[in-house]
Amino acid sequence: MSDAANEANEVAKVIPLHSESGPRRVRARHSGGPVIPSEPTELFTVPPASADTDAPGLAGALLDSARGMVADQVVATAEFIRRRLTGDYQVDEFGFDPHFTENVWLPLLRPLFDSWFRVEVRGIENVPAEGGALVVANHAGVVPIDGLMTSVAMFDHHPAHRPLRMLAADMAFEMPVVGNIARKAGHTLACNPDAERLLRGGEVAAVFPEGFKGIGKPFSERYKLQRFGRGGFVSAAIRTGAPIIPCSIVGSEEIYPKIGDIKSLARLLGMPYFPVTPFFPHLGPLGLIPLPSKWYIEFGEPIVTDSYDTVAAEDPMVLFEVTDHVRENIQQTLYRLLAKRRNVFMG
Repeated sequence: MSDAANEANEVAKVIPLHSESGPRRVRARHSGGPVIPSEPTELFTVPPASADTDAPGLAGALLDSARGMVADQVVATAEFIRRRLTGDYQVDEFGFDPHFTENVWLPLLRPLFDSWFRVEVRGIENVPAEGGALVVANHAGVVPIDGLMTSVAMFDHHPAHRPLRMLAADMAFEMPVVGNIARKAGHTLACNPDAERLLRGGEVAAVFPEGFKGIGKPFSERYKLQRFGRGGFVSAAIRTGAPIIPCSIVGSEEIYPKIGDIKSLARLLGMPYFPVTPFFPHLGPLGLIPLPSKWYIEFGEPIVTDSYDTVAAEDPMVLFEVTDHVRENIQQTLYRLLAKRRNVFMG
């Protein structure tokens, strides 16, 4: 037998390995080629799994969370559809549909409120937790988005999650789709009978006394309140004894800076104005995207009306005095908020 054969028969290497009971040794015979152990050598051995590595990783946790959210959304959607199909929801005399408002309408508005305009709400505790109250606010922005954002602020930030029942112009209810949504969201005509019915029913109503004069004013007159009408909202508050809550909104003036008005086109379309902004109508549909200004909505201290007798609701001097007081309160709050604001878009 050759020396190489004798060496192959006699030489063996001892290779340490890990087992469940600890290290052990096996013998591997060398046949002239590379040593191929029957099990992985210590060089490639993976340490035993610890308790920490048994827990799901961050990616797994996130995946489980996403699956849970999707499952919850599917269940909520199915429940919503079931209630709509079976008629398991209520609508009041004005057409207010809380089920639709809370599950469809407000969720559509929240991205604008939270992410686009980044609205900060102050003084919401001045709105009573129950009973009728009349919110009176400034109006601006070419399109009445300020009313929609105020309704989100009331429902999401008030401890009682109270719906805001806006008193809107006739035009809003004459538009095919808008009118139907406005009714379902709980809004009604800006008239004294409807306002009094809401307040007597313990609802929080909202009125924007400037009307089209406010939302349609040019950008050069921003944050300068227009005339508040003849005080019809004050009359409704006095008759029902509901407190008046002044509301000041900063940020709405900059979403569509109005620099012009095509009056002939407005008359043709039956609109109070046809706005021209730096982006509309020049950029077409892109010009309809509101600028992402930073918003502040502040609810002031209540102005009580239950100290007046019912005769005061017909007294022009009383109506003028209270109306002027509310208007001055809102104007001064606007000036104060503007003085603190450093930038239109950053706040």
